Amino acid sequence: MNVRQYTQYAWGVVVFNLLVILWGAVVRITGSGAGCGSHWPLCNGEVVPLAGASKTLIEFGHRATSGLALLAVFALVVFARRLFPAGHLARRGAYLSLFFILVEAALGAGLVIFGLVEDNASAARAVVIAVHLVNTFILLACLALAAWWAENDQPFQLRGRGKLPIALATALVAVMLVGATGAVTALGDTLFPAESLAAGIAQDFAPDAHPLVQLRILHPAIAIVVAMGLILLASSLRTQGPEAQRWADRLFILVFVQVLAGAINFLLMAPIWMQLIHLLLADLLWLSLVLAGATALAAPDKTASDVESDKAVTGEPIPA
Repeated sequence: MNVRQYTQYAWGVVVFNLLVILWGAVVRITGSGAGCGSHWPLCNGEVVPLAGASKTLIEFGHRATSGLALLAVFALVVFARRLFPAGHLARRGAYLSLFFILVEAALGAGLVIFGLVEDNASAARAVVIAVHLVNTFILLACLALAAWWAENDQPFQLRGRGKLPIALATALVAVMLVGATGAVTALGDTLFPAESLAAGIAQDFAPDAHPLVQLRILHPAIAIVVAMGLILLASSLRTQGPEAQRWADRLFILVFVQVLAGAINFLLMAPIWMQLIHLLLADLLWLSLVLAGATALAAPDKTASDVESDKAVTGEPIPA
């Protein structure tokens, strides 16, 4: 395997993990989290359930694809060690990806083992779901950077960039907050479905409504504010070079499409297909932000004159 093949493989792992994430949402939406009972990693005490209800098949399918994703990331680490020297950023991205996919597996196992599935509407489930989403975002970021660093071994240069690093860090945290509140909102929609749009709005403001229902209003409010901030940030990132401009343009488009998708999801009362589109767009928006920031903060390659200047400062001989 050469660097180009590694890069293609790494991006393939990113795409496969996106599919696994969407299948995980299907598990939550269909209430299939307990399809394998409280057993983990076995499914109802079996390695491969030969028969079972649709919920069992849905949950087992998610576990199987998650296991394949873990193996794919492990292979990413093996290939990175063979191709890149110690300290190379692509290696670090692969190592971080392995760490966070293990955390992802632990969080998924915890949901099953502690019964935070099906009709469980506890605060503990909401917290774990939110943490799960944040970890998923970080995992996707590490996978994408592992692929990007394979061909761009450039560390982030923070000095001399003005307020850009702070703006990017703020944007990353803000998008994770939007994602976390979105995960909690989706959980509330699943556990407390409304018969109509008017009934759903009435539920949101009812004083005796469940906290998961009352919290639903936070997601769109925060999302709109963050969307406006991302538009301003995308405009700033467009000035940081041609590659950063391309990713910033994608971010700009995805912000508008995601806001529109969120509105449609609300008006249609969150059908399964729209929830999956909304989640996919959130993941793509996150990846665009990460890669736009990475390209903007990447240290520029040293030119020949820069190398000669460095050698003159350190007293090293300059070849004729």
